[in-house]
Amino acid sequence: MNENRLIDIETRISYQEDTLQQLNDVVINQQRRISQLEDLIKSLAERYQNLQTTGQTLDMSDEKPPHY
Repeated sequence: MNENRLIDIETRISYQEDTLQQLNDVVINQQRRISQLEDLIKSLAERYQNLQTTGQTLDMSDEKPPHY
């Protein structure tokens, strides 16, 4: 009985380690994506500031909406 219990515990630990590794991979990928999005936001904010500084505006009154 003790040997079967030990095997059961080892099996559970093995599955838990695998699940933990999968979760870790997800967290790593999410952090990479968050970093990419932060860089994009920073870049867009800089472009927006440059447009405001130079006084340029985006005149879209002549453009048709994309659904036309």
